[in-house]
Amino acid sequence: MKPPPLRQSPAPVVPDGALAAGEFSWAAVACELGLTPGGGVNIAELAVDRHARSAIADKAAFRFLGAAGTRREVSYRELAELSDRFGNALTALGVGRGDGVFVLCGRVCELYVAVLGALKIGAVVSPLFPSFGPEPIRNRIAQAAGKVLVTTAAAYRRKLAPLRGELPSLQHVLLVDAAGDAAAGTLDLHALLRAAPATPALLPTGPDDPALLHFTSGTTGQPKGALHVHGAVVGHYASARRALDLHPDDVFWCTADPGWVTGTSYGIVAPLVLGATSIVDEADFDPLRWLAILADERVNVWYTAPTALRLLLKAGPELLAGRRFPDLRFVASVGEALDPAAVAWGEAALGQPIHDNWWQSETGAIMIANCAGQPLRPGSMGRALPGIVAHVVRHVEGEPVSVIETPDTVGELALEAGWPSMFRAYLGQPARYRACFAGGLYLSGDLVRRDADGYYWFVGRRDDVIKSAGHLIGPCEVENVLMAHPAVAEAAVIGKPDALAGEVIKAFVTLHRGALPDDALRLDLLAHARRRLGAAVAPKEIAFVDALPHTRSGKIMRRLLKARELGLPEDDMPAPGEKK
Repeated sequence: MKPPPLRQSPAPVVPDGALAAGEFSWAAVACELGLTPGGGVNIAELAVDRHARSAIADKAAFRFLGAAGTRREVSYRELAELSDRFGNALTALGVGRGDGVFVLCGRVCELYVAVLGALKIGAVVSPLFPSFGPEPIRNRIAQAAGKVLVTTAAAYRRKLAPLRGELPSLQHVLLVDAAGDAAAGTLDLHALLRAAPATPALLPTGPDDPALLHFTSGTTGQPKGALHVHGAVVGHYASARRALDLHPDDVFWCTADPGWVTGTSYGIVAPLVLGATSIVDEADFDPLRWLAILADERVNVWYTAPTALRLLLKAGPELLAGRRFPDLRFVASVGEALDPAAVAWGEAALGQPIHDNWWQSETGAIMIANCAGQPLRPGSMGRALPGIVAHVVRHVEGEPVSVIETPDTVGELALEAGWPSMFRAYLGQPARYRACFAGGLYLSGDLVRRDADGYYWFVGRRDDVIKSAGHLIGPCEVENVLMAHPAVAEAAVIGKPDALAGEVIKAFVTLHRGALPDDALRLDLLAHARRRLGAAVAPKEIAFVDALPHTRSGKIMRRLLKARELGLPEDDMPAPGEKK
């Protein structure tokens, strides 16, 4: 397959120094952060405390935009004090090293204070999606024997109070909005903060001490708790510099909720470590609001998801009439493969191409990316970052892993183990963790191909690949072709059982405003796909839908579409997960 043409991505704003590919080493990056071999490391100290002692102490660390129109800036100095108070409040409650602290609330200041304060005292932090229902919350807290939950009064009464008796480990529920009306068995977080001393709360932690717990769902079984350590901060810092071209003077906006690993790694940790100013928007997605934030807050670097970009594209060109984004320098996307049409839209609408990248909850940080200053190949995930050694492999259970050297050959993406942000365990599931590695490689479960220039192209999850008449077909390739049609806003494809071919491809598509979901368009889309993909790979059926089902992190739930198509109970399908 002939790859799309290369485009030159904007050059990075400053040279990378120790992060330049030719002289890269993890030791050099750690030294850049002031870390010494064998010394301690604490994510919150690097993210907040060291800046509070520096010339940028009064610089805005966060700019919180309230859903009702409020605007609040919190400096590094204030963030250090608030997180110290929270850490000291936890200590007074008997919470300490290794204890689980869960956070379940919207994107408000208290969430970020709780995460950082808990990290300071060596607790293990796990942010949860605020839209989780009672069972996912109970399941995760129970798995980790969580000791503390920070949440809202409404969420507690509605989701957790009826299940509190099933969580014997949960000793403290701290309400961010108790306002003197705390429910029974809860504490007022703000009262605790006022009473706690602002003295330094930091306790010594090392690079291998547990810090963050991110739950990710697989194809079967309970959600897996991927455990990360304080030393992961070296990977967060290096990848933000390299893959996002993020620098201290930038205004940065990561739209991901901290309940997803992106919202923690790049919505909290990385920009703070770099000393940047982060935008945090409490409100739900709204096209007009998001475009206004990009312009009015003078965002320099924007990290978002393909679903949001497609929704902006679907809203129509009139939404962008007269809008300019002169401060926007770099746009990146993660969550699932970004189709070339979205890349082109970004260049036309935002004045910047959109840079796709790849990573997972388990990798802890970006591994593969289209970086600033490198040629951009639309539709590709990019190339492996410095310090990351990636391979395309053939892996059959019970047999040795073999590396595939031939370009454009589909295989599983594998990474040489040992990068700083690599997860260190699946909580309570050692056998499942060991199964992720073979021959010194982490096996991602994602099928890819690598072209002759070293760019990786996502094909699909290993268990999502469609087998039709002897062909192995990645859903992403078909979806990208469908989304290249001017009428299509979003597409998802599944394999539908067929007596002759084994499976045939059925596509579900949503349309841009003004497009008519009629037979003429269906025939046009089928012909468009056949021209681009060939008859063996093109969809045999197309269904028009108003919306596609997504996980909370924005990925299309193909399995849910397949369950509906086959008339299977949706409850049998995996719970929405965060894994890319």
